[in-house]
Amino acid sequence: MVKLFNMAKGKDEPELPGAGASTCTTVVEQTEKSSGSTEKKRKLKIKILNKFKIKLFQKSHGDTRSEFPVVLDFKQNLQQHHLAEADRQLLEQEVDLFISESPDEPGVYTEGDEDKLQMDYESLMLQLRIAIEDSFKKENQEMLRSAVATILQEEQRDRHWMELEEEQRPRWRPLRCRQIHDTLLKKVVEKRLQQVREVERGANDLSTSLKTEVCRMGKQIQRDLLLVVKEVQRCYSPDFDVCNMYAQLYHQAFSTRLMELARSNINLEECTYILSWINTYYPKDVLQQQELESHINSKSLGALLPEEDFRSLEEQYLSHTEADVRTWLSNGLKKEVESWKNDKVPELIDGYFFSYLALDIINLVDGAMRVFLITLGNEDKCHRLLHQMDTFLVSYKKCIADLIKGKHENIANIVKANLVSIKELRKYIEERQNLPDNMKAALLSGAADLRDSCHKYLLSPIHSELKEQYRKLWTPAWFSGNHEVAGDLISTLENKFQHFTNLKSSCKEDLLSQLHFEVMTEYVKRMLKRKLKLKDQDEQRAAARFLCEDSDRINTLFTNNGSKEKWLSSVLLRLAEVVRLQETDALQLEIATLARAYPDLSERHILALLQIKSNLSSSDVRSIKYSLTENKDALNSEPVPHFFSQVPLKRTFL
Repeated sequence: MVKLFNMAKGKDEPELPGAGASTCTTVVEQTEKSSGSTEKKRKLKIKILNKFKIKLFQKSHGDTRSEFPVVLDFKQNLQQHHLAEADRQLLEQEVDLFISESPDEPGVYTEGDEDKLQMDYESLMLQLRIAIEDSFKKENQEMLRSAVATILQEEQRDRHWMELEEEQRPRWRPLRCRQIHDTLLKKVVEKRLQQVREVERGANDLSTSLKTEVCRMGKQIQRDLLLVVKEVQRCYSPDFDVCNMYAQLYHQAFSTRLMELARSNINLEECTYILSWINTYYPKDVLQQQELESHINSKSLGALLPEEDFRSLEEQYLSHTEADVRTWLSNGLKKEVESWKNDKVPELIDGYFFSYLALDIINLVDGAMRVFLITLGNEDKCHRLLHQMDTFLVSYKKCIADLIKGKHENIANIVKANLVSIKELRKYIEERQNLPDNMKAALLSGAADLRDSCHKYLLSPIHSELKEQYRKLWTPAWFSGNHEVAGDLISTLENKFQHFTNLKSSCKEDLLSQLHFEVMTEYVKRMLKRKLKLKDQDEQRAAARFLCEDSDRINTLFTNNGSKEKWLSSVLLRLAEVVRLQETDALQLEIATLARAYPDLSERHILALLQIKSNLSSSDVRSIKYSLTENKDALNSEPVPHFFSQVPLKRTFL
């Protein structure tokens, strides 16, 4: 027990001598030999004496014993675990032994008295140690409460003795009970985690010994911190801040062990499990329990692993997961392509062809990202997995291109089925929250390229069949028989729409919207070829009327069948107004309005449009062109879908 005092003092000291090892002396005599009996030290001794006497019999924190005179002696109090009461008895003896009531008449004591008092202190300290080591035993709570009161009393006495020179203090002072307490708590925590690690493996253990050990330690920390909050902290005064103290000790012990494990040769499964505890289970399931939140400052605990160790684990997990996702996506696509090669007819669900590729891919990616988020606890890092989608979309597009070049019987049905998958992939990307804009744009662009490849395959035959109708638009034949030319165009389109009945409705809408746009651009392209010259006001007004009728018939057909591009209905109407107007000022205003509505309308498009009107002079054209150039910057408006940029003009206009 003497070593315990030496540990409390923080230095190695020789063991205390036994009774009779030196001649009798007194504290007063020692003080006079070292410093003389000066008036200053006389006043200091009186001050210390008064402090000792005043504090000695005050009721300590947590002491529920009666204030009546003590009826038990020191040993009896010790046996019954009344540590605070036993300590007060020793403090009283210490005052009587070392502090004289009258500074002029020093008390006399023998070294045997001092040795006996020291031995009693050693017995008390042994019980104090036992009380702290058994902190988690419910039946020990009263003893722990008394032990805490003892620590407070002894810390106060240490402070009083520190006001005297070292040679004037009892040889066991300062006791440093608080330091002993803190050291013992650290050992208690380490021992409890060590014991749970050494428990024999059982039926409910995890797949590896490392995972079992980490799980056991984590759960033990959870249980112990709850006990501290519910039971142990009741034995302490607030200044101990015992809940945060335990949290810090468990955090340090857990951190030390995790660092040892992280630096060992662990596999991916174990790496993932450690990261899951660091990022999710420990901070959320352990520290953020409702019962603990108001008692523990989890933010002050710091990281469980040093940055270098954590980054090493994180990179190991990231690289393996990315490789796994790449493999899963590649295998999913290979499985789909294999079914194409076998000319397998896609499955019909609710009347439309369906492919499971998107569902498989989304489930794979989404599942990996959920595990990723649990493991790393950071959604931003999950975006690394979506980079694999970019590569997948490129491979998917190449496979579609190879399919279209082939001679399989079911190409059209396969393309229709894959439009469903492409639609689902696009929706998944659009709905991803907090995805960086550049990454989302790249992924959506890849999905759009895929969709356009499929659309082109399905729509190209339609445009080929419509070529004859396209050639007649805005020719003398169209002008003389407008109703028949437009009627043939509408009739052909209606027949082709029947081929889209086994296409999912949302995909059909996209396809018809694309066809709607392409038919309208083709119509305007034929109009601006200038194969029809309108020489006077009557012809121009008649052509404008025909243009409006065509616009109504074409746009009504598409919107009634599901096209969402309703804005296209105004394109021909605006062009018809330019064709109809005669006055230069009115034309300038109408063309300015047209340019404001379609910022991608070029000067070449305007010149081609004006040259349909044969009665428009060169000076009028220059005036309109000049007005448009002067007001070009002011004409730009809110972004709108590009239209005229998709209308090619082969001839150069002067």
